[in-house]
Amino acid sequence: MTVDSDEAARELLEVVPVIVKDIRSEMRSRRSPDLTVPQFRTLAFVDRNKGTSLSAVANHMGLTLPSTSRLVDGLLARGMLTREDNPADRRRVKLGVTSHGLKVLETSRRGTLTYLTDKIASLSAEDRETIIKAMKAMRPVFISGTRSQAAEK
Repeated sequence: MTVDSDEAARELLEVVPVIVKDIRSEMRSRRSPDLTVPQFRTLAFVDRNKGTSLSAVANHMGLTLPSTSRLVDGLLARGMLTREDNPADRRRVKLGVTSHGLKVLETSRRGTLTYLTDKIASLSAEDRETIIKAMKAMRPVFISGTRSQAAEK
């Protein structure tokens, strides 16, 4: 069976948002009850983007810098984030997740992984292998920054 790029892209566009919505919903439902959704999203973003800046968090969250600063200050006060001055530019800070913050995230991730494991358990071994092959094939395409590479061509 030959599948063209357009057909594969249409399938991705239809299915991936549904999967992502389900994963996000499950992760949020497993977050610490005293952590707001924006705080949880900020924590997860900083964990995925080690040493990120306040501006990058604001951009990701769709918030102003002052609002993001208050959000980050709350996570700093609770011992979930660290803030380090950037030696190259003192107007910028580098954010990191503390061991306490990582523990909170790991609890949510572990529960979500169990949820996903249960959800795909009904698939055949062949279908699960297909999922793994597809994820391995797509990872370098989407992680390598193809958007900027495409713009250069």
